[in-house]
Parts: sequence; C-alpha cells; structure tokens
Amino acid sequence: MAVELDAEEIKMGEPPKTVLKVLVERKHWTYREFKDHFEAAARRLGVKGNLTVSEAQFRRWTSGKIQSSPAAEACRVLQDMFGIPADQLFMAPSPDAPAPAFNLEAEIDMTARDAQTEAGAAASASISDTAVEQLRDDVHRLARSYNALPPFEVLRTARALREEIEQHRDRTQVPIQQQELLILAGQACAILSTAAFDLGSFEGATRLARSAALYGETARFEPLRAFAGGTLAYIAYFSGRPADAAQYARRAAMLPGLGDVAHRRLSAIEARAYGHIGDVASAQRALTMSADAGDGSRDELHDGVGGEFGFSDERLAMSNGSTCLLLMDGPQAEAAAERALELVSARPPAARSLAVVGGAAADLATARLMRGDLDGAAHALAKVWDVPVDQRATGLLSRARQVRRSLTDPRFREAPLATEVGERLEHFTRGAQTQVGHSSVAALES
Repeated sequence: MAVELDAEEIKMGEPPKTVLKVLVERKHWTYREFKDHFEAAARRLGVKGNLTVSEAQFRRWTSGKIQSSPAAEACRVLQDMFGIPADQLFMAPSPDAPAPAFNLEAEIDMTARDAQTEAGAAASASISDTAVEQLRDDVHRLARSYNALPPFEVLRTARALREEIEQHRDRTQVPIQQQELLILAGQACAILSTAAFDLGSFEGATRLARSAALYGETARFEPLRAFAGGTLAYIAYFSGRPADAAQYARRAAMLPGLGDVAHRRLSAIEARAYGHIGDVASAQRALTMSADAGDGSRDELHDGVGGEFGFSDERLAMSNGSTCLLLMDGPQAEAAAERALELVSARPPAARSLAVVGGAAADLATARLMRGDLDGAAHALAKVWDVPVDQRATGLLSRARQVRRSLTDPRFREAPLATEVGERLEHFTRGAQTQVGHSSVAALES
C-alpha cells in the first residue's frame, strides 16, 4: 500500500523518506508525543514489559535508515497506531506526490517545545515541588468538597487528577516525590471508587478500591489501605456479601497507624455487615466500638485530609441508625436518625452533606413506619425530596426503596397517604436510573 501525499501539500525541501514520517508530520507529533502514543498502544495491546522507543530509534525509523524491520512486538504496536502494516510504514511515499507543506511557524514551535522538554529532562530528573503541592491541594480539595458535588462530576475530576499525577510520577526519580505522588494517586483512586459506588457501578468501584489499597501498600501508607478496605467492605454488603464485608472491615482495622476516626468508621461498617447477617451480638459489639471516643489518635488521611476520607459524627449516627433498622430496633434507629439530622443541621448550609440529610431522613421515615406513624414518616421524607437527581446516590436510593417496601405493611393498605408517598418514592428512585447499575442495589432489600 503506497501512501500518497495530499495534493494540497506543496513540495518544499527534501521529501519525507518514509510513510511513517509523512503520517507523523500530518499528526504534528513531536518525538515525545509519538513515544507517549507508542507506549499507550503497547499497553492497550497487552505487550509484556515496558515497550518504548528511544529518540534515536524514532529518528532512524522516520529517516529510512533502518537495516531491518523492528522487532515483531514493535511492528504490532506501529500497525495498531496507524492501521497500516509495519513494513509499509518504512517504505518511501509515492514519488509522484508532492511532499508535505512546510509550515515554518509549526516547525519552530515543535522545535522549541522539543528543546524545552529535553532541556528540562537533562537538567533534572525531578519535578517542581510546586507542581506536587498543587496536585496535593487539588486532591484534598476534591475530597473535602465531595458531598457538595454530583458523583459524576467527582468521577470526571478525580480521573483527570489521577492521570496527571501519574504523568508527573513518570517524570521524577526523587524518592520523596515518588512517595507523595503514589499516595496522591491512591487517594484519587479511593475517591474514584466512592464515586463509582455512588453511581451504582459496584464492579468498577471494587477495582478502584483495590487499586487504592495497592497504592497504599506500595507507598507504605496504611491509612489509605484501611480506607480502601472499608470501602471494599461496604461494597460487599451492598452487593449481598455481608460475611465478606465483615472480614474486610476487621482486616482493615488491624492495620497499624490508624487514628480514632478510622477505627470508628471501620467499626460502623462492621456493625452494618453483621446487621445484614443477622448476628445481633456482633453487631451490637461493633456499634459500641464505633461510639468509643478513643484515645485521641489521629492519622494523616482520615484526620489530616478529612472530607470524604473522614467520618463525621452525623455520618456515624446515620450509619448506626441503618444498622439498628437491620436489627429491627426501631426506637434506637429513630433516635440515631434524629441525632444525625440534628448534627448535620447545625452545620452551615454549604457544609451540610446531602447524603446524610437524605439518608438519615429516609431511615427516620422507616423507623416511624415500624411503629405505625405514617404521618411522621411522610414528614421526615420532606428532606428526601429536596435531594437533586444527580446526587441521589446508591445509599440514598437503597434507603428510599426500603421506605417504599415498608409502606406495603397491611396497616397502611387503605391509607391514601401511603399510596401517595409510595408513588412519589417510585418516581424519586426512577429519576436516578440514568446512573449506572442502581437497579441491582441489594443492600437493605433482603
């Protein structure tokens, strides 16, 4: 297959020696950009090892100065990049066609960018501390603003941050920078996992949580491993595997270097897992542990960063209220839900978690229905209706479905208010079905 040059490309200077050179020039790729695309294609094809291409090799390929074809794996990657058999990429383009147009401004720009990149690489194998500081601020800001943002927006932002962190990590050999970038990449993965879970993608959330745990293990940063373990636990019980959930939470709690907040979070998650199993004694023990004030211990993630990595008093109260519902302890569930709403309402409006407001209100409605208070349940649900569609996450939708099932109790069968509220709950959950996988949510439904 001969690749001809476009008729609009005016011949100026020496024509390209290879088809590969023509295609690279048309894409306006520098060596660095070609190398990035080559490595990405190698990863996509599952090529073993870290297959790459040096600048000298790139120059030989594009200049036609190769004595024999590259290795088979390199040829496979090149074919994937350009959709042309590799042997044809090293042929000369059609001699009857004009060469590519010479764009002086583009050539100068490409040369300048190449020189800047290569000078920076030659000057240092590190990156600016300011760049690391900015990435740290960006990740921590996202964690602290999580509850004010739609999960999809968090997912998109965290994904871009993780990619940027990895790009910086590839450019530094300084151990302390590598260490911090590993931790930041793991934190971004942990945020991605939570967002994927909130969007109903349990498989994706599981993979991301395991990636966060692996980053934590590589960086020897135990709080991140513990947070990821807790995330895996609640994904497990929302997936209908409460025994696995309890095991994840117990294992994470055994890691060293955790503060009181981390232990409270893991105990609350463990209590929910035992509640799903129906192990009342173990659930009560974990509930008691979650309420323990601790000894004032702190860690750099749950306390130092906080936000989505933290575990506020209102979130603890909401979680424990849900556990009490699983244990069929209506009075304790109602008290915990009311406490959660009281605590979250005491915060400034911008700092209130809609996940807690909606979740605790839904649990409060379920607890009131347990004692036959239909009017009280309808009043509690007023806070649920205010949650926007794009913030109706997995936990809230699961709780809303539980309220809907409670309304089928024979006590409410003839009540017009029960019918009205039930229909509104169906509309509320159906409005969120554009998100991934919420129809498969299993928690609190068995």
